[in-house]
Amino acid sequence: MGFNLRGAIMSNIQGSSQDEVEATILDAIKSGEEKMLPGLGVLFEVYWQNANESEKDQLCSDISKGLS
Repeated sequence: MGFNLRGAIMSNIQGSSQDEVEATILDAIKSGEEKMLPGLGVLFEVYWQNANESEKDQLCSDISKGLS
């Protein structure tokens, strides 16, 4: 039986306030621990699924600039 990591992460962050989401992101970046990457990935997925095309384009542009 496989472990549903995405589901576990969603369960843990469900109902989080804006401040809690920001704290989670900042903590993950500050810690630099690879174990935090799946959680950031799930947060990114939530954002992407709820963004309009303009927001997606802007995000991709910002990320691309950050990788230069």
